[in-house]
Amino acid sequence: MKKALLATTALVLSAGVAAADVTISGYGRTGIIYYEDGYPLGGGVVADKDTQVISRLRMNVDATTETDAGVEFGGRLRFQWDQNAGSGRDALREQAGKLWISAQGLTVEIGNIETAIDSSSLIYATELGAFDRSVGFSDVTGNFFAYTDGYANAGRVGVGAAYTFGDLTVRASYINPDQTRDLIVGEEKEIGLLAEYTWNDQLELSAAYTQNGAGIDDNDIFFVGARFAVMENARIGLNYVDAGEGVLRPGTEAVPGTDPTLIYDEDGTTIIGIEPGTPAVAATAPVIGDGKTFALYGDYTLADGLTNIEAYVARNDQDWRATKTAYGIGVNYDLGGARLGASVQRDYDELVTADMGVRFNF
Repeated sequence: MKKALLATTALVLSAGVAAADVTISGYGRTGIIYYEDGYPLGGGVVADKDTQVISRLRMNVDATTETDAGVEFGGRLRFQWDQNAGSGRDALREQAGKLWISAQGLTVEIGNIETAIDSSSLIYATELGAFDRSVGFSDVTGNFFAYTDGYANAGRVGVGAAYTFGDLTVRASYINPDQTRDLIVGEEKEIGLLAEYTWNDQLELSAAYTQNGAGIDDNDIFFVGARFAVMENARIGLNYVDAGEGVLRPGTEAVPGTDPTLIYDEDGTTIIGIEPGTPAVAATAPVIGDGKTFALYGDYTLADGLTNIEAYVARNDQDWRATKTAYGIGVNYDLGGARLGASVQRDYDELVTADMGVRFNF
C-alpha cells in the first residue's frame, strides 16, 4: 500500500511538471558599425569616433502552462545586455514582464505587451544586415510604445488582444502611460490596431493605426505595407507610413520666433518641421514628427540557398531634411544556426553608415 501511494504521488507530480513549460530563447549579435561624422549614441549625442564595436545579448524566459480545457496561461521576462547600442547603457537589465492567456486563436496580454503597430510583420521589412538596421524607413516610423526594455515609471500598464483565424490576424493594444496619476497636458493613452493577411504563402498584407503614439496627444501614425513573392527565392515589397508633421512632447513648450529648432507655417502658429542640423531623435527635442515615407524594397536568395541580398530605397516628404531620399543594400550569409551580415546605407542627412557582424539565435 505504501509503495502504491508513493507511485501515485509521483505520477501526480510528474503530470504537473509535464503540463508546465519553461523555455529560454533569444539571440546574440556583435560586429562593427560605421557612421559618417560620428556614431549616434542616442538623445542627440554623437560619439567622437565614427566606428564602434556594437554587441547585444537578449534572453527571453517564457513560462507556460495549460489547463485541462486547453487554455494556455503564460508569462515572459526579458534580460538584455547592450554594448554601445546607442542606449548609453552597457549593464545587464531586466525588462518589465507580461502575462497572457490564450485559447482557440485568441490571446490576451497584460503588462509590458506587444503593441499593435510594433507587431506588424512588414514595418521592419526594410532592415538590412546582421544588425537589422534601416535608416531610411524604420528610423522614421514615428514614436510609439512597444515591448520595451524598461518603463519610465512603474505606473505604465498595457492590455492587448490578438485573434487569428485562417490567414487573417487582427490585434489591438491599449497603453496607459501611468495609471497611478492624472495625465499631464499633451499626454494621452495610446490605442493601436493591426490587421494582417497572408494569401497562399505568396502575398503579405499589413495595415496598422496608432492613436496618441508613445502617449503623446495627437501623435497619430498610420502604416500600410505589402510584399509579394515573385519567385520562390525573390520578394518585392512596398511600405508607406504617415508619422505626422510634428507635435509637442508632453511637458514642453515652444514660442514662435524664439525656438531655433522649430519651423512654423506662414502664420507662425503651426509647427511643420525642425531646422536642418537639429537632432530630431533627441529625447529632449520639443517636437516630434517624421512625416510621410514610402519605401520600395526586396530581397533575393542566390542559387546556393545560403546568400541573401536585400535592398531598399525610401523617400520622405519633410522639406527640412538635407535630402528626401535614403537607400541601402545588404547581404546575409546563412551559417546554419547563425548568419554573417553586412550593409551600406545613406540617410536623410546624406551621411553614410555601414556595418558588418554576426548574429545567432537560440
